[in-house]
Amino acid sequence: MYLRPAAAAAAAFLGFTFTALGGTSSAAAAADPGAPAATPGLPGPVVYAHRGASAYAPENTLAAVDAAVRLGFDWVENDVQRTRDGELVVIHDDTLARTTDAEEVFPGRAPWRVRDFTAEEISRLDAGSWFGASFAGARVPTLREYLARVQRNRQRLLLEIKKPELYPGIEDQTLRVLEEEGWLDTAHVQRRLVVQSFSADCIRLVHGLRPDVVTAFLGTPPVADLPAYAAFTDRINPWHTTISADWVAAVHGLVGAHGKALEVDTWIVDDAVTARKVRDMGVDGIISNAPDVVQRAVQEAVIGSLLP
Repeated sequence: MYLRPAAAAAAAFLGFTFTALGGTSSAAAAADPGAPAATPGLPGPVVYAHRGASAYAPENTLAAVDAAVRLGFDWVENDVQRTRDGELVVIHDDTLARTTDAEEVFPGRAPWRVRDFTAEEISRLDAGSWFGASFAGARVPTLREYLARVQRNRQRLLLEIKKPELYPGIEDQTLRVLEEEGWLDTAHVQRRLVVQSFSADCIRLVHGLRPDVVTAFLGTPPVADLPAYAAFTDRINPWHTTISADWVAAVHGLVGAHGKALEVDTWIVDDAVTARKVRDMGVDGIISNAPDVVQRAVQEAVIGSLLP
């Protein structure tokens, strides 16, 4: 990232340090993966690394988590599904074909659904070569492995329960794993964890099981329907093409399940123009495969406004 000299001086005066890529200070994180990731200090939307920093490493892998922390981003998003033998794994698609070599390793098992394979079978798959040769051998992590890496990096987690209709009971199971791995204590629940889903029933159930957990509904409900969602969720997270400033204001005008104004985190934004557009709509967060690009775009204007 290049900052005009005056802008850089203004940022330094305010105590904000930026890296060449991430828009936040990540020197400590790059040198020590266990160091706390930098948190953006300037006003503006929180930027979430979608499936990790998935523009720079294979999505939903531990490498993508580490790429996010090297860029200075402490919020990472992931997707959770379940294997045939009941293990929760981190993968977006409900099939293995796009992001692993399942077709080569198990040629006779089309359509390679996640739920048709055991955790041991999935652990044998290469989940990195499709993205780049340097990531050959990356694996599909279990949720427990993923949580351990996010914890080691001192990051925060936006966890999506993917297609819960395929996995009866996955809400309760996900919460049990989170609790067993230390992610449902007060510190994590208040500052480091959000559970989201495209299924309103799923989020309603998570809220019923653990009312203290922050939840988000993925979608763009009509304004008239928003009060019903506010009863069991804290955030409405829409696709960026489906929203307007008026819609965002309508969401903000309602009080969510934890007694605070509903928030809006939009997805998936990977370019500067769109990032500035949704920022100007008033969104609270932006979910991005290229979080450095988005953060640079939304913060440079803020720095400019602080100049004398």
